[in-house]
Amino acid sequence: MTGKGERLLIAALGGVNEVGKNMYMLQHGDDILVIDCGSKFPDESLLGIDLIIPDIAYLLSNRDKVRALIVTHGHEDHIGGIPYLLKQLPMPVYASRLTLGLIEIKLKEHGLLRETSLNRIDSDSQLEIGSVKVSFFNTNHSIPDCLGVVFDTPEGTVVHTGDFKFDMTPVNKQYPDIHKMAEIGRKGVRILLSESTNAERPGFTPSERIVGAHLEEAFVKAKRRVFVSTFASNVSRLQQVVDAAARTGRRLALLGRSMVNVVEVARELGYLDIPEGMLADPAEAANLPPEQVAVLCTGSQGEPMAALSRLASSNHRLIEIQAGDTVIIAANPIPGNERNVSRIVDNLYILGAEVVYGSRSELHVSGHGSQEELKLMLTLMKPDYFIPIHGEYRMLHHHRQLAEAVGVESDRIFLLGNGDVVESSGGVVRQAGRIPAGQILVDGLGIGDIGNIVLRDRRQLSADGILITVITISKEDGKILSDPDTISRGFVYVRDSEGLIREVNRLVTDTVRRMLEENASQWNVMKQTLKDALGQFLYEKTKRRPMILPIIIEV
Repeated sequence: MTGKGERLLIAALGGVNEVGKNMYMLQHGDDILVIDCGSKFPDESLLGIDLIIPDIAYLLSNRDKVRALIVTHGHEDHIGGIPYLLKQLPMPVYASRLTLGLIEIKLKEHGLLRETSLNRIDSDSQLEIGSVKVSFFNTNHSIPDCLGVVFDTPEGTVVHTGDFKFDMTPVNKQYPDIHKMAEIGRKGVRILLSESTNAERPGFTPSERIVGAHLEEAFVKAKRRVFVSTFASNVSRLQQVVDAAARTGRRLALLGRSMVNVVEVARELGYLDIPEGMLADPAEAANLPPEQVAVLCTGSQGEPMAALSRLASSNHRLIEIQAGDTVIIAANPIPGNERNVSRIVDNLYILGAEVVYGSRSELHVSGHGSQEELKLMLTLMKPDYFIPIHGEYRMLHHHRQLAEAVGVESDRIFLLGNGDVVESSGGVVRQAGRIPAGQILVDGLGIGDIGNIVLRDRRQLSADGILITVITISKEDGKILSDPDTISRGFVYVRDSEGLIREVNRLVTDTVRRMLEENASQWNVMKQTLKDALGQFLYEKTKRRPMILPIIIEV
């Protein structure tokens, strides 16, 4: 699908029917504007995958029309895919002060910082990008400098809320600009895109301010060291940990690369106030009296290589958790991460730690608005048409019901999948077709080179292992020169299964000899016949299906 004439097209390239990798696209005529480019963590079925990012095939096929990337805030699910996007499709980036600081870290790591045009915006900024005028309004969330975006197009005004809550007592004093939102709504909003993360949760989301008092209370009660794990980008929470440590006379150590990076940027830009001399090197903290130590670390989502996971398995090279230490997990698990977090909590208890976790601990509040706040946004904006975004299908469904409850007509609400397009042309808004959308898997330095076949092989290897059998054949007379050599990894232990391996070798020899006598000398046919024969034999003997790799050597 290509944008012709003066049609307005809106689509999600990521972020609907899922939590993570948010990326949205607005196209008017020959001008494409991209909103956010996030990433998400793989689940257990994606073995060895480091990161999932949106598929940008549509943008690449329309690269001459892509004008800019506008970023709403600095969370990973909104900025994590930016370096991978800019490597393939350079474009100007517009973001607020802290968000730019966090993006710069990523671009520096990928060697893209010098060649990228980074442009700072705030709630007063006004841009004209092609045929679209862009302005902004302040929202608040669990990270500073969050913006909603207003697109004034010839087809009417489109508003993208970004992530938001209505916290009237924010720790960082960045208040939601309700007056400006109401003014935008008064002027008229044609289409509203609003986030749906907490659409299932009734009432209002509590203020971040309530966490500070409970954190300080936990620090006071702790008899030994205090470990706090939270999202590195939750700068308000980081400040509350710093304040609690300061009031209880503790030095603060940082564990985890992203935690160190965010603290450095937030401190440099004035978003984080850490008293002089409070920060301690982890090696130094390990030798301080335990009642004088607090540790701020990554890993609140159970990520296997993050600091908290390594601490819980006693694998951290600098610090060990000991009996009597207090561990606070100041974040709720993102859907899909519950099992990993539970495993870490179990391991921490085994080590003798006091563990404070879960929503009942009052040491975490969500950064996303609950039902009453979502209804407030809808009421302020008064959209003609509504697209719930940012959430799994049930969240989008509940958000649709909230919109209907405040007066949006049901036939003017679009529940989209990634790639579905909403089109506005001549004042008529409708759902119209699809563009390519999906996910790209990042594995090490490889971007998108791991597909279903490789993942299927990895799953098979992880489930039943591999059996490799090597046989040597004479090039001169086509006879078998030596007995097969069979190697097993993850299937059976060869020394304990010598009888089975002897039978495998006998079957390989008999099969190859029979095929040579039948003059079946094509190696690919011989290998496939070997795989079929071995696969059937091994399943009958073991009820397992290892990956079978026959190797035929001709000398």
